Amino acid sequence: MPSNVIQWFPGHMAKAKRQMEENLKKVDFIIEIRDARMPYSSKNPLIDEMVHQKPRLVILSKKDKADPKRSEQWIQAMNNEQTRAIAIDLIHDNFRSRIIQESLELNRAFIEKQKKRGIRPRALRAMIVGIPNVGKSTLINSLAKRKAAQTGDKPGVTKSLQWIKVGPELEVLDTPGVLWPKFESQQSGLILAALGSIKDDVVHMDDLALYCCQYLMDHQPEALLQTYGLSKLEETPWQTLQAIARKRGWLLKGDIDENRTMRTFIQDIRSSKLGRITWEIPTSEQEEIGA
Repeated sequence: MPSNVIQWFPGHMAKAKRQMEENLKKVDFIIEIRDARMPYSSKNPLIDEMVHQKPRLVILSKKDKADPKRSEQWIQAMNNEQTRAIAIDLIHDNFRSRIIQESLELNRAFIEKQKKRGIRPRALRAMIVGIPNVGKSTLINSLAKRKAAQTGDKPGVTKSLQWIKVGPELEVLDTPGVLWPKFESQQSGLILAALGSIKDDVVHMDDLALYCCQYLMDHQPEALLQTYGLSKLEETPWQTLQAIARKRGWLLKGDIDENRTMRTFIQDIRSSKLGRITWEIPTSEQEEIGA
């Protein structure tokens, strides 16, 4: 595993952070999108610094790629008075009405306060935030029922701010994805890189493949055995990857094609060929920081 902490903070993301801070006073609550496969690592610590005590609706996207039991554990760990969490499939689920209802429930006290003061409740205003490649633009387009945001299966597609009217009850402010300037956790950096939230030129593919293989050997060995038709796992992740390469014929002049093996293994993970895997388990520390 690499010794240096992964760092990546492109200039447009620093600008986006400033824009978010300037626009927070315009919204009632936050809609934060995280990847259901990595609910802890896909949380952005900068968001906590900015939003303070505003209510938060956490959407675990890509639930179709995550372990459903783990997703439920994360939802239970995150739910509290100020936070509601749900898991959705942005591509196949009809989630628009559910997000509106969850938003109304989350802000029930605010709505009731308006009514008691004789104020006709206006549309709730939310800022949608999230790190790159968690499906934020796809969510925006579904809520708007039109192509309001640019989408792409790579980090950093959204680059500007825009208001989207979801309906009479809800308006949302789209923002560019923001990553933090330094990964305090080496593990989180590797998970984010392995699942495509950091550009591939930032981390060595060998490091990602070895980390992921070790995690699967420890927590999901059957995924490796079944996907690659192995009879057993080897003692080390490198030996297991060698066995996979031989089984799949990822060879070069009769020897292991290391570059192809590492890249293809990570691509298999990203395309969910190894099944529905959640790469993090809720712990007391993660529940406290990750909620």
